[in-house]
Amino acid sequence: MGRLFGTDGVRGVINIDLTPELAMKIGLAAGTFFGEDSRILIGRDVRRGGKMLQKAVVAGLLSAGVKVYDAGLLPTPTLQFAVKHFGFDGGIIITASHNPPKYNGIKVIAADGVEISREDEAKIEEIIFSEKWFRAPYLSLAEEIPKFHGIIDAYVKSILQHVDVEKIKSKKFRVLIDPANSVGVFTSPLVAKKLGCKVYTLNGNLDGDFPGREPEPTTETLKETAEVAKALHVDLAVGHDGDADRAIFIDEKGRIHWGDR
Repeated sequence: MGRLFGTDGVRGVINIDLTPELAMKIGLAAGTFFGEDSRILIGRDVRRGGKMLQKAVVAGLLSAGVKVYDAGLLPTPTLQFAVKHFGFDGGIIITASHNPPKYNGIKVIAADGVEISREDEAKIEEIIFSEKWFRAPYLSLAEEIPKFHGIIDAYVKSILQHVDVEKIKSKKFRVLIDPANSVGVFTSPLVAKKLGCKVYTLNGNLDGDFPGREPEPTTETLKETAEVAKALHVDLAVGHDGDADRAIFIDEKGRIHWGDR
């Protein structure tokens, strides 16, 4: 039996490796794995093909009798938080994280907000390769995919509960956020503003082609961000990847602090 899941979900070049047909099978297998009447939260980043893949995954989930809720555009950590915080049985995020623009991916999240284990990934793969999926009777099929609101606000509120808000506000920090033209723009600037920071954004417009820079934040791709940070005399700059599950920091002197050291 082959293997679909890599180190971080299923990823591939859009419409070549990762097709809507495969996405539907992943959704159907994930729905079979979670079980009929499970509540699954789904979201995505801004990559091309995201809407197509999400609709295909949703079709598979619905066929398995799952109740699907649409989280819209949001960072991966935000969806993971929401799955656990709001009591969902699982979640799926359509993203290829830091990969080049031609890639997209599908990541399956467990009820505790953490990516499913390798053992559970193998169970989903077995369902796909054996085609032993569950198809719900027609009377059990959901007719609607409701939008699930309030996720961003709950996520930001949760973050603020872990820091000394008033102390940070008193510092009046100046902060630059570079979300790489993607979903980090929905959360990091808001957190910084709630902390009383003067916030600047670079590459803050949503664009699945990532025109500002490559989605992976490295010492090379963040050179311009570092230059802007230095020119603006900010206290801190943050560079995200495509789904904002990683952050690289730049100090007031424009020095990039590489997170993997």
